[in-house]
This record gives sequence, C-alpha cells and structure tokens, in this order.
Amino acid sequence: MDLTAEVSLPAAWSNRWAMQPTKPTLWDASSGWVTRGDLARRTKAAAGRLFGAGLRKGDRIILSAAASVDLVVAHVAALRLGLIVVPVNGAYQKAELAHIVGDAEPRAAVVDKPEWVRWLAELAPEMTVVSSRLALDDATAPSLDQMDSRDPALLGYTSGTTGVPKGAVLTHGNLLAGAESVRIAWRWTPDDRLVLALPLFHMHGLGVGLHGTLLTGASAVLLDGFSPDAVLDAAQAHDATLFFGVPTMYTRLAQSDRTGELSRLRLCVAGSAPMPADLHRRLGEAAGIRVLERYGMTETIMLVSNPHDDERRAGTVGFPLPGVELRLASDSGEVLVKGPNVFAGYWRQPEATEEAFDEDGWFRTGDLGEFDEAGYLRLRGRAKELVITGGLNVYPREVEDALRSHSGVDDVAITGTSDEEWGELVTAWVVPAPGNTPVLDDLRTHLEGVCAPFKHPRLLHLVDDLPRNALGKVQKHLLT
Repeated sequence: MDLTAEVSLPAAWSNRWAMQPTKPTLWDASSGWVTRGDLARRTKAAAGRLFGAGLRKGDRIILSAAASVDLVVAHVAALRLGLIVVPVNGAYQKAELAHIVGDAEPRAAVVDKPEWVRWLAELAPEMTVVSSRLALDDATAPSLDQMDSRDPALLGYTSGTTGVPKGAVLTHGNLLAGAESVRIAWRWTPDDRLVLALPLFHMHGLGVGLHGTLLTGASAVLLDGFSPDAVLDAAQAHDATLFFGVPTMYTRLAQSDRTGELSRLRLCVAGSAPMPADLHRRLGEAAGIRVLERYGMTETIMLVSNPHDDERRAGTVGFPLPGVELRLASDSGEVLVKGPNVFAGYWRQPEATEEAFDEDGWFRTGDLGEFDEAGYLRLRGRAKELVITGGLNVYPREVEDALRSHSGVDDVAITGTSDEEWGELVTAWVVPAPGNTPVLDDLRTHLEGVCAPFKHPRLLHLVDDLPRNALGKVQKHLLT
C-alpha cells in the first residue's frame, strides 16, 4: 500500500476540488459554507498574493490565528506554493515566540493578535505580517502544487525534557501518509461531516482533522473554540457524523445534560492524552457511543488507533495504522516506529535528529508501552517528562526555569497530576527560599508574560527538599 501515491496533499486536494466543485466543504460562522470550487479559487489567489509579497518555495511562514475559513485558505495556499508552514499556539508569550522566530527565520506570519503584530515588528522588522485575510497585493504564482513528497511542508515545534523547542520537519509525503492512514482506518468518506473544535496550530486539529477532511473530500464545520453546546448545536444543525477531541472536551460533554445527543455521530475520536476508563463508561451509558482512542505525536502525525469495526478497549490505543511499523525496545519497552508518516528530522539540529533514531532507523517516541493479550498497545508512561494538560504539551524544564527566578523559590520541580477533566494538572513542587512561603497565585502571576497560561501550575506542594539520585537528578517519580 503506497500511502504517498498522490505525492502531496495539495496535489491530492486539487484533484478532489476538480470533482464536484459545487460540493460544500468548509463552514465557519462568518463565511457560511464554501465549496470545493471556492477553495480552489481562493487558495490559488492567496498563493499569488504570497508570491507577490516575495515568498518562494522553502520559505517559512508562521500561522497562528483563530480557526476560520480564511486561516484554512492561508494555510492551504502556503502549502500549494511550497512554503513551509510553522503553526504556533496563539497563547505563546513574547519569549516563546522569539525562540521560534530566531530558529525558523520565517519570512512572513499570519496572525490575529495585536500584541503578536507588535512583538513580530520588534523581533523581525523585515517580516511580512498580515491577518488571515491576507490583505496583500494581487499577483499570480507561476506554478502551484509542484512539490516532491520529500520536500518540507510543515515545521512543528516540540521538545523533550530539556524544554528547548525543536522544529520537527514534516515533508509533504509525511502529511499525505498521515492523513491517508486515518482515512483508511476510520472509514472516512466524502459523505462524512466533522465538527472541528480543535485549534489549527495542533497536529490533532490540523494534521488529522483539516488535512483528513480535505483529502477525503468530506466536509467540516470549523468552530473557534470549544463548548459542549457549540459542538452539539453544530452537530445537529449541520448533520455531522464525526467529532474529534481531547479528553478534556469529552469530560465536559459527559457533564452536559445534552450528552445523549452524541449518539447522532457515527464516530467520536479522542487523543493527545489518555482517556480515563470511567469517562468511557459514562459516555457509553449516556450516549451509547464508544470513543475511539488513538496515539500520535508531532514528529509522526498518527501512529496507532483502536479499530473502527472491532472492540475499542479503554486504556489502550489499539494497533498500528496502515503503513506504520511499531515495536517495543527490548531493554526499556520504549515505543519505536517507522513509516512514511515519520518526520525527516529536527530543523537544523543534526545531533538531535541522530539521537531520535536508533541504529536501525527506528524513531524513538520517548513513550513506554506494552501489549495486552490481544495485541492492543497500552502506554505505560513517558520516558520524557512531558506533562499533557487539556491535550497541550507542557515541558517541565521551561516552567521550572521560569519559576526559579521567583524570589520565594529556592528550588522547584514540575510534574503532572492525573485529572479526569484535564488529563494532567501542572503541579509545582517548591522548596521555599528561607523566610518565604510562596502561594500558588503568586507563582502564576510571576509566569504571566513568560509562559502561556496553560503551562502555569494548578497545584502547589511546598517541600523541604527535592528527592535526588547520586548524580543530583531529581527523582520525580518519588514526588507523590
């Protein structure tokens, strides 16, 4: 099975748009429904504007704006032109944005926050900065959709326990293989309609929800943010069949007195963090649904999924997706993978790229797993000390470094505390400076403007010291 037979997503999308150009494909509250033909015309015009602004194949462009048809047009246009899209969380503060700007050296940015416009003017005065409406002069790009599957398409920033973000380079082939694998596994068809409330800076919303919709020739309702009522209203008003979310979203849906309305959907998918067995049970009892859990990461898009047609087991992430090879390291149980979806390497970091793969070319995910008696993969934990809260990644070192500059903090460690709604709560273990008794609100205030709010601790424990091994490394597994 060649998951990259169509070479790139833009080439595949163009083929879909040429068929049934009047078929509705995307909806948002301001645009209403736009058709395949609309998307083809608008993305061609937008690509021309980007070309006229001086952008060329291989240039990087930051995208960070509210989910909308306009943002999708900008994203698709950038890919059609051969630009490398750099999706960035809009909650990032200036220091976080500065790192990405300095590392990726983008030529342009599509943003919708006034403070980001100011920051980018300071960080890179020569950069072209526009809103998602792309108010640029009209021009014509000489060619579109002419990428090789090995050409870089997306630069997704991620990091391990060091807290230093690295850019994962995903090629056009990677993006195509990732979307094609879930299209096959989840029986995605042109008749499906997805309620997409996930942010489009996140691989779950962008690489799976949006890319999959367009590749399948299906349709999606774009929501700018999540609420149970908004999702359920959209599902009802637009006859939706699909919903993708993180466990935090499903917790809130389970708490709604309208939970039963989820039964109208043929498939609900959860990912980005483990989903508690009790939450599976509650949704099953209230709506008669069995949420399908899957597993992926920025460097690989999707890897593993519970089956569409067979038993979906709570506490597991299922089986490798089409095209994915997976095994567990014999010495540690670390999940190792290969496949056309696996990224090309880290941007300008050859040593980190080399370390990310073993001697046989298997990518080290950093996650520890085991197989149950039926072959379902269960994730036991993370070799890397990542905290995932509400489906968003928090790297402890970054928060720890920021908190150590607080006058009341002598030492600190950040861990995750299991939580049914959020998956994990960011938890600070603080050794107070002499004569001080830090409180949670003060620590959170100290982080304002330094770290995005989702990285701020929600729980605080004051301790006399942090447990360390003989080499001085904090033994976080003892912080309970």
